[in-house]
Amino acid sequence: RRLADTSSSSNLIHFARRHLSSTTPVSNFDKLGCIGLGLMGHGIAQTAATAAAKDNIHSSIIAYETDQKFLDSGRDRIQKSVDKLVSKEKLTSSHADELMGKITFTTDRDALNDTDLIVEAIIENMDLKKQLYSDLGKQCKPETVFASNTSSLSITKMAEASGRPDKFVGVHFFNPVQIMKLVEVIRTDYTDPTVFDNTVKWVDQIGKVAVKCGDTPGFIVNRLLVPNLIQAVLMLERGDATTHDIDISMQLGAGNPMGPLHLADYIGLDTCLFIMQGWVNDFPDERAFVVPEMLKDKVAKGELGRKSGKGFYDWNGDRRGDPVE
Repeated sequence: RRLADTSSSSNLIHFARRHLSSTTPVSNFDKLGCIGLGLMGHGIAQTAATAAAKDNIHSSIIAYETDQKFLDSGRDRIQKSVDKLVSKEKLTSSHADELMGKITFTTDRDALNDTDLIVEAIIENMDLKKQLYSDLGKQCKPETVFASNTSSLSITKMAEASGRPDKFVGVHFFNPVQIMKLVEVIRTDYTDPTVFDNTVKWVDQIGKVAVKCGDTPGFIVNRLLVPNLIQAVLMLERGDATTHDIDISMQLGAGNPMGPLHLADYIGLDTCLFIMQGWVNDFPDERAFVVPEMLKDKVAKGELGRKSGKGFYDWNGDRRGDPVE
């Protein structure tokens, strides 16, 4: 399913191709902007800075947060991660200093105005993202490319809000960013092919493996993974099998490192619900998208999995206990 199949979207695409592609895309993303330094954003900034210090692919990286306390928290996360690498002798002190020196931490959004690529990793709220991109589209230089790290929201809708949909892509990193190699690079019907190719090249330059995908709900990984987790919940809800037997079956029978209910707990049941409920709302006729009552009930009771200490399993921190039957 495409997210731009309405007549109004078709008109916008036609307009974009005729009028918005007159600005030649930059061939290299010399100056990078990172918006949001939370769980994902700080990892993206660190990964880019590591590559910049090693191969000089970026002259500078602008790390932006709206609030000083969030900025300080993001800086501390990066510093602690870098210090850990130094202590394990995986990074020299001089390389660590060069890495940190590549990043400029700021709460001044105007510092992003002349960046070549901006990667956004703020909270998964479409209204907030659309407003952000509307503002950025007005303030940044015409050549700046925007990239959202969303895991499940429509890239097309954000691209339309930006006023420069031909220079908009998705770049979905995986947690923890510093370790996970995969990045899904998402194109819409608007995306300039050169912009898309340059983004794929950038992902390679920062040491990740890029896979290409259109703007389908959940892209590749989550489109396949989340419905699988939901089917496991439905099996449990119907009483087809126990939590233990569902999970051990997928481990020993399919070679998965952990079962689907274990993984749902690890991800967070609220996150699973948020993703699937969004898809159900946007695509009510898609039979693969369904929200189990059991999942809604657990989230309503605060049983969110690992993060709350209880979900389909009991948890003690990151240590999984026995199934909750």
